[in-house]
Amino acid sequence: MGLSHRSSRSDSLLPPDTLLTPTQSARGESRPPSIEGTPEMLIKGLSSELSNLTLDSEEGLRRFQRGQLYDDDEEWYRLVPPEARVVLDPKEVQRQSILFEIIKSEKDYVADLETVKEVFIEPIINTLAVPEHRVKGFISEVFFNIDQILAHHQRMLGALFERQREQHPLIQSLSDIILDNSLLFQNDYEDYIKHYPIAEARHRSELRRNQRYHYMLQQCSLAPRVRKRDLITFLSRPVTRLPRLLLLLENAKKNTEPDHPDMETIPLLIGILSDFIKSTQPGIAASEDKVRFWNLCESLVYQKGEIIDLDLYDESRSLIYQGPLARRYKSNMDMQWADLHVALLDNYLLLLKPEARSSTVTRHHVVSRPIPLEYLRLGAFNGPPENKKEKAEDGSGLLDRVRSRYRAMYPLTIYHASSKNSRRYTLYADSDALRERWRAELQEGLDIRKIRQESNMLFAPHIFNETFFKYAALVAPYGLSSQYTGRVNAATELSSGSQMFIAVACTSGVYLARRGERSFRKVLSVPNPTCMVSLPAVGKLFVLHEGGLFSYSLDMMCRAGLGLTSSQTVDSTRECISTDVMFFRAGRIGSRYMVLYGARSFLQVYLYALEINNAETNQRRWSTGGVSSFRAFGEPLAIPKDTYNITLLSRRIVICSEKGISVADPANLSLSLKSGSLPDFSSSDSSLPMAGLKARCASCKPLGIVRCPNSDELLVIYDELGCYVDKHGVPTRSSGYLRWETKAVSYAHRGDYILLLSPEFIETRTVHTGKLVQVLEGTDMRRIDVGLLSPDKDSAQATTLIAMRGMEEQGLVADRILELVETSELRTPRVSDVPGAWDEFDML
Repeated sequence: MGLSHRSSRSDSLLPPDTLLTPTQSARGESRPPSIEGTPEMLIKGLSSELSNLTLDSEEGLRRFQRGQLYDDDEEWYRLVPPEARVVLDPKEVQRQSILFEIIKSEKDYVADLETVKEVFIEPIINTLAVPEHRVKGFISEVFFNIDQILAHHQRMLGALFERQREQHPLIQSLSDIILDNSLLFQNDYEDYIKHYPIAEARHRSELRRNQRYHYMLQQCSLAPRVRKRDLITFLSRPVTRLPRLLLLLENAKKNTEPDHPDMETIPLLIGILSDFIKSTQPGIAASEDKVRFWNLCESLVYQKGEIIDLDLYDESRSLIYQGPLARRYKSNMDMQWADLHVALLDNYLLLLKPEARSSTVTRHHVVSRPIPLEYLRLGAFNGPPENKKEKAEDGSGLLDRVRSRYRAMYPLTIYHASSKNSRRYTLYADSDALRERWRAELQEGLDIRKIRQESNMLFAPHIFNETFFKYAALVAPYGLSSQYTGRVNAATELSSGSQMFIAVACTSGVYLARRGERSFRKVLSVPNPTCMVSLPAVGKLFVLHEGGLFSYSLDMMCRAGLGLTSSQTVDSTRECISTDVMFFRAGRIGSRYMVLYGARSFLQVYLYALEINNAETNQRRWSTGGVSSFRAFGEPLAIPKDTYNITLLSRRIVICSEKGISVADPANLSLSLKSGSLPDFSSSDSSLPMAGLKARCASCKPLGIVRCPNSDELLVIYDELGCYVDKHGVPTRSSGYLRWETKAVSYAHRGDYILLLSPEFIETRTVHTGKLVQVLEGTDMRRIDVGLLSPDKDSAQATTLIAMRGMEEQGLVADRILELVETSELRTPRVSDVPGAWDEFDML
């Protein structure tokens, strides 16, 4: 890792042969030491001889430890009398100089860390160079745990000073002090070193965008203690300190006699520091990758209007691979080349157009909508190379001006699974090796994303049945249709007593089974039922078939499913609500249970609202003859002929048609319909963003409206996009819009999420931001429980039932019925949180 570090004086380690020359005589000739023997005997013998020669050096030592000496005087030979240097072996002189350098560099290091605290951190807080609401997080990110590191080295410096005062001028060893402290500060150093790239990036980012912070650092640089060094130099001091200390120890080892005790301790200490420095490299690389990812995020420039939540600042987000690729496009009847920057994240693939704003700032324009990895597919990666025409090298001759150079470009194809034709991209790499590298990185990213998604599903599919319901893959021969159930059109969950059932409507009738059982029993022989809703609170099952809306006794339906009564008995409980019905919805609105349906009448379509009578007591097995279970609730409402859906929004109903969305009160339909449609684009003439949103919505099919959690905003859902409006229907968020990755046919609202269903995909998004959190893939997928209004969150009906194409065998296709079950995060409790976890130990 390259670090810009301006050395202090103690960092300038001289080669061993230049720290001190051998002892010289008065005539300039080298003399051997006056005492012979081992280093231990030499030092012990010298202690008494030098005792009368170090009076002046002790005063110099005190001034050195107080920081009162000039820089040129902070050397070992300047604090030792000449008589001492004369009697020492040159190798021991070199060793003592290195030990002194260790103490000196430690003193300078502690002074620099104290400078960081006093000259930089405290002014940042006191002068509010960083806004008050961000300053605490900024200090934590940039300076991290530098206080803990300072505390370790203040303690070690105190021990080194004490050893120096006891043994100066001939220090026997410092390795024991360094060893003891190195075992204590490793964890804090590991955290700091791994975090350093993030700290540096955070500082540089603040420096670019905050003039107040930039000015404050300029003032700090004027302090004498700073010596014109920038903050990056100080922040990098803990990163370079241990390698610097390791180098000093290695030099000390070279100048230590083989039989000295340090020859056992110093190699051990060198091994510990070397292994530790190597172990931090992966962490540094990971932090540098994160910094590159953050720099990319800050450089992104999105297209105006669209709201894109890429979830970039999630802690798990990472940049897998990035690099330049080319793309061809047609311009003026000719094919042109464009240079792109492609970034593969762990959740999206980004196609970007780089734009250099300055020598240090590059913006990346999002030229195509980011592709979620759930939708990304790899095409051909083995196509023959194509030639890219480039300008020739500069030349002055005529031939140089017309000469062209061609470079081979290797194509690779990727595409969006939901838009295979319109979002297919052929990109070009500079070499076949680079193209293969992209293929490997893309495939690895897809595999990792798939594993993570499958192991962390927000809505997990639970299969009810995948073998019972079958239909012909092609047109069924005449007379054989009775041998299978037909395609699944609708389903609903229902209950009787403590038993739970699921009812499934197919082209041949209605089938019922207890939850968990594979075999179904036919309970209604009605042709082609298309919608079905059960309301256990009122004991009724509603079925729409061939334009007629009928209700049945729920109790009798369950008994027939258990084989306790016949389907004829169930049919005898039928009550006709209306004919010529186009669609219906049933459920609880406020405190009432109601049925809403649209029916044709001559040249008009009317919306009717019926209240179910005696909701609390109407759970008898069937209605008594001649007594209707329903009463009209207000006058019918004329609605557009192309109305295809109604949904519930609090106590209002939302009417969706090709012309737009209207809102009405079911308590008084005819008087409550708001004029105009939603959203309210009345100000589009004076607002260009709103005009753009209006044009986009006009070409889309509205599906419904949901309320944003903990907000007054509403999300209007179309088949291709969504937009936010306030309670009056006026677009918010600067008239921005969300674009779905697939064209939705229907949706389901589940708490803070919406599920958008298309025949091939189900994508789950957050209501508040539209962030994509999950994608399920299948064939011929459709929601089959659309008739229920406002299911209770705690009830059995707070679910989403899906039918999809399953296995095909002998010309028959099996429909698979599944339920999307919301999961919850698994949390592993600490042992201390588990009651009675330590009770057995109380017996000891």
